[in-house]
Amino acid sequence: MSAKNGSIKLVAGNSNPALAKAIAGELELPLTKAVVRRFADMEIFVEIQENVRGSDVFILQSTSYPANDHLMELLIITDALRRASARRITAVVPYFGYARQDRKSGSRTPISAKLVANLITHAGAHRVMTVDLHALQIQGFFDIPTDNLFASPVMVRDIRERFDLSNVMVVSPDVGGVVRARGLAKRINTPLAIIDKRRERAGESEVMNVIGDVAGYTCILVDDIVDSGGTLVNAADALLANGAKEVYAYISHGVLSGGAAARITTSRLKELVITDSILPTEAVCNAKNIRTLSIATLIAEAIGRTASEESVSSLFD
Repeated sequence: MSAKNGSIKLVAGNSNPALAKAIAGELELPLTKAVVRRFADMEIFVEIQENVRGSDVFILQSTSYPANDHLMELLIITDALRRASARRITAVVPYFGYARQDRKSGSRTPISAKLVANLITHAGAHRVMTVDLHALQIQGFFDIPTDNLFASPVMVRDIRERFDLSNVMVVSPDVGGVVRARGLAKRINTPLAIIDKRRERAGESEVMNVIGDVAGYTCILVDDIVDSGGTLVNAADALLANGAKEVYAYISHGVLSGGAAARITTSRLKELVITDSILPTEAVCNAKNIRTLSIATLIAEAIGRTASEESVSSLFD
C-alpha cells in the first residue's frame, strides 16, 4: 500500500507491540526500523533507522500505563520524524490517556487532556487518530485534524454472533454514557436502560437506581473505559437484583489497574469484553471471564483511507 503523495511508514513505540504488528500485518507493510530505548537514568532515546523523508508516517502508540513514559515516547518519536523531514505525521493513539481530565472538576485543577493535545501538536504531529475518546469534545482540544474512531462495529459483530438479540438490553453504567449506549442499542435494535449512580470519590462508585425494566433480560453494559472495575461490579449487582438474567460488559479500553482483573473475576459479571487498544496484562490474560477483541483491522482500514485521502467516517455509516 502507498499513500496518495508518498510512501506509508509505520513506526511503533513500546506501548502495544502486539497491536502494532497486527496493524502492520493488515496493511501488509513492515514496521519501520526504529530504536526506542532508555538511557541509564531512564531518559528516552529514539532513532529512526530508515529514510522517512517525504513519507506519510503513522506512529502507533497508546498512552497507557505507564502513561507518562508512553506519552514521552510518542512526543520524542514525533520530534525525530519531524526533524527527519517526514511529509506528514499522524499520531495513531488507540487509547488517549488523560482524557478523563477533560474539564475543571474543581477549583485549581488542570484540564490535562488539553495540555496533552497541545504537547502532541507542538511536537510536530499533523493529525491524530484515536479510538473512542472519553468525551467527544476532546477533538476540539486539538488544533490539527483529529479522527475519533469507534469500536462499536467490532462489538456489534461479536454481539450478533453470540446473543439472541430478542432478549438483550443495552445498559449505560451512568448517565454520562447514555449517548454511547443508545448508539449501540440502535445498531442492534434492542431496548436501553440506565444506571443512576453517585460517585463519592475517584475510583469508587455507589449504584443508586436502575432506570428501566431489566427483568428477564440479558444485559450488556457499554462504556469506553474500565479502570478499577468498581462501577461494572456494582452495576452488575444492581441489574441482577432488579431481575436481569445475566450481565455482560463491552468496554473499549481495558485500563484495569491495580486489582481490577481479580475484582472482575470474582464478580457476578458473566463476561467482560475489551479491545486490544491497551496491551493486556498477565492478570487480564489469565482472567477466566475477560475476553479481548482486536481492533487492528479497524485501525488499519482507517490508516489506509487516511493515506489515500478517502473518507474515514464512512467506516461507521
